[in-house]
Amino acid sequence: MINQDFDAIVVGSGITGGWAAKELTEKGLKVLVLERGKDVRHSVDYLGEHAPDWKLPYQGKKPRELYREEYPIQSQSYAFSEATRHFFNNDKNNPYAYDEGKPFNWVRADVVGGRSLLWGRQTYRWSEKDFQANAEDGHGIPWPIGYKDLAPWYSYVEKFIGVSGEAMGLEELPDSEFLPPMGMHKIEETIRSRLKRKAPDVKMTMGRAAILTQDHKGRAACHYCGPCHRGCSTGSYFSSQSSTLPAARATGNLTLRPDSVVEKLVYDPDLKRISEVRVIDSRTGERMAYRAKLVFLCASTVASTQLLMNSASEYFPNGLGNRSGALGRYLMDHAHGVAGMGIFVDDMDTYWHGNRPNGTYIPRFRNLKAADESLGFLRGYGYQAHALRMNWQSSINKKGFGAELKDSLRKPGMWVWALAAFTECLPDKRNRMYLHPTKKDRFGIPQVAFDAVWRDNEHKLWSDAAEQADRILKAAGAVFSMKHEAIETPMGSGIHEMGTARMGHDPEQAVLNAHNQVHGIPNLFVTDGAAMTSSSCVNPSLTYMALTARACDFAVAQLKAGQL
Repeated sequence: MINQDFDAIVVGSGITGGWAAKELTEKGLKVLVLERGKDVRHSVDYLGEHAPDWKLPYQGKKPRELYREEYPIQSQSYAFSEATRHFFNNDKNNPYAYDEGKPFNWVRADVVGGRSLLWGRQTYRWSEKDFQANAEDGHGIPWPIGYKDLAPWYSYVEKFIGVSGEAMGLEELPDSEFLPPMGMHKIEETIRSRLKRKAPDVKMTMGRAAILTQDHKGRAACHYCGPCHRGCSTGSYFSSQSSTLPAARATGNLTLRPDSVVEKLVYDPDLKRISEVRVIDSRTGERMAYRAKLVFLCASTVASTQLLMNSASEYFPNGLGNRSGALGRYLMDHAHGVAGMGIFVDDMDTYWHGNRPNGTYIPRFRNLKAADESLGFLRGYGYQAHALRMNWQSSINKKGFGAELKDSLRKPGMWVWALAAFTECLPDKRNRMYLHPTKKDRFGIPQVAFDAVWRDNEHKLWSDAAEQADRILKAAGAVFSMKHEAIETPMGSGIHEMGTARMGHDPEQAVLNAHNQVHGIPNLFVTDGAAMTSSSCVNPSLTYMALTARACDFAVAQLKAGQL
């Protein structure tokens, strides 16, 4: 059965799919959103929101055998627990070809809204330095766009989603359209003042987050309950469920179909267009096809590229749109983790407010003007910092006995300040994903496999991040500090996978053009992380959203002009 009732089809309903649905429906198009995950209704299906452990499966404890057998990858995510397990992919039911020798952790949601329900909500613009990096040092190909091309779309997106933060006027970290920032704890204010004196090259600001500090567009300000990734009924953090999908529904132009696995895109060589989107109902196994004038792939980096690869044909034998050979290659992620941690004896009990779902941020300060050859590495990193007060749970082995020990455990302990580094990953042709030649999933679709590791520059960046973290901690007043000198997690663990269908002017080098349009297939667009030509060191979701809004505007203009 072929359905032809839509102007546009969007594959995926997460960060970018929600934005594509909103923009295309608001521009008057009838839009079908195909989501392979199950339906999750805003508020109603946030089963772990505010739930105490005794209301959760297994009383909130980790069923180790279940996690080991069915969620070996997903359970490694910070956001995975019995409160959120229903949001995540079941690795047993939906496997990929995991290689113990070259592990890649592919973290996946399995619900409408995708990882927009689970993301860390850190929201940063890329700088012109980020967009020019490839051209300057010769790694990868030049971006076909720059900061000026995306700046108005950053503003457009920010005004809708709501971004709290502090304007700093830094070239390396452009300011957004801000709501008021969250406040710092007293210890953080003290640390910032010390850094200004003792490490003036290091700037520190409140984290820039897609979490509301005041009511905004019908969504309530954050009430600081804490675990955002369990879902937020008040819509205080941005997600597809709270923001873009409701906006799309309000137009009357949206059809959302969950439990829909997109198997293949069919290319018509006469029209030079995508003519069909073939779908499998994951509950019934029924196969069907849909047609539309426009197709947007927003399924996430790996899933979108898997679909392009599985849509190979006589005309595109190496994958749809893959004249360049770049499809599946130049896979990137952010190496991340605690690079350094310090203990502070400052007795400061002043907290800002509630369970603040945010930390502080130290933007990149290495290789800012030009590459410093003495450093021995290219590009840079930033730190997402978190101040934690030690309590009775961290003092289980504390020496003592009786009433005196009990009384001491009632009192807050020392402060810990942890610096989590996010380091840039260079685009490298050797880092790739591909379709496994023999392994298939339960729908008969070839499983994804990975051949990607951290390379020399990433290891050097991390080593420097650890050394600089130690310097920063000492300047901040830590009485004890420790550093982690090696990357401890495989690629994919940053959950910022990028590349594999990169943008570029030359169709002999890139899959997509400057408008996220597949070279040679004018009605096909890819606007998720697959489009990225480099990785910067800041969280990429805001850039994905801005690219999507920009591409939708272009696509609809082309459609109205009769070019598609």
